[in-house]
Amino acid sequence: MFELTEEQLMVRNMCREFAEKELREQAIEIDRTHRFPLETTRKLGELGIMGVVYPEKYNGAGMDYVSYAIAVEEISRVCASSGVIVSAHNSLCLSPIYYFGTEAQKEKYLPKLCTGQHIGAFGLTEPSAGSDSAGTKTTATKGGKGYIINGSKNFITNGAYADVHVTLAVTDKNAPKNKNTSFFIIEKGDPGFSVGKVEDKLGICASSTTEMIYEDCDIPEDRMLGAPGEGFKIAMHTLDGGRVGIAAQALGIAQAALEEAAKYANMREQFGAPIGRLQAIQWMIADMATEIEAARLLVYQAAALLDKNGANRRPVSKYSAMAKLYASECAHRCTHKCIQIHGGYGYVKDYIAERLYRDARITEIYEGTSEIQRLVIATSVLSEFAD
Repeated sequence: MFELTEEQLMVRNMCREFAEKELREQAIEIDRTHRFPLETTRKLGELGIMGVVYPEKYNGAGMDYVSYAIAVEEISRVCASSGVIVSAHNSLCLSPIYYFGTEAQKEKYLPKLCTGQHIGAFGLTEPSAGSDSAGTKTTATKGGKGYIINGSKNFITNGAYADVHVTLAVTDKNAPKNKNTSFFIIEKGDPGFSVGKVEDKLGICASSTTEMIYEDCDIPEDRMLGAPGEGFKIAMHTLDGGRVGIAAQALGIAQAALEEAAKYANMREQFGAPIGRLQAIQWMIADMATEIEAARLLVYQAAALLDKNGANRRPVSKYSAMAKLYASECAHRCTHKCIQIHGGYGYVKDYIAERLYRDARITEIYEGTSEIQRLVIATSVLSEFAD
């Protein structure tokens, strides 16, 4: 068993209490209306959850990555949409600014992001560059105030509500593919930037997923994040941390599926007894519980390695990929079993089983598909045994 510290237990209890009180009923409504939960997101900021691991000097909570994983897990257990809002904000926007930004950039952006006054996003995926981030078509050329950005991003979490986001663009077309891009900080209201299509999704319906459009977007030179040509490096570093957040989201969804299935199995009677007494149901419950415990150990281990290695995420890459791969596929299997245990009731919206199933599906896709995670893991393992 992964033994939690007093602080980590406090975070778990605080987030569980908040989720039950503030998110439980709201999750049903916002799933159906697709309303972004801005008010409760601000409240999460007041609790320190919108800047969990970042230093207090930037208004962060100054906690560890295990606490962060626990927070995302507990929030996602009740509302997966809120879970991904927290994860994308912390892992994908704050992280690159904190690790690669200048002190001036950190002082300007992190305090309001860490308190949830501002919402953050991460512009990586494009219509022709999903898993292959080296296929980026968005460009940034010298001109105007500093750089002129042209192109578009799609499937951007928090897109319509982001006050600040970081985006990847080609800055040197003649450089090798892993040296030809750079990241830039974009503010809402920058000339030439606009939010495009808002996606109508299968699951996580209350999160904002949008297109980002740059049409001669003119930004100052000091908005470049990191050095020129470091875009690929920053993207990989950021995703190694972000995968732990999505793994924690998947873990929370799986845990909710187990709880709902077990409660229903104890309550539902067929053949004169609760269905939980039937071996077929018991085996499904046993498999779910076992897989969830295994997933939790992988997720917490990856988070602990982020704490141990600090800014050096290369040793963590394999383990964050393992956590994301296993937890996301565990969530898929557990939500499937949850519906199966509910039978026909699992297929209707009177019960949350169907929402859990819909929400779980995306965890195998975003921030690196399961296939990409297997490539990362296999590459790492093969290199360990190479001559």
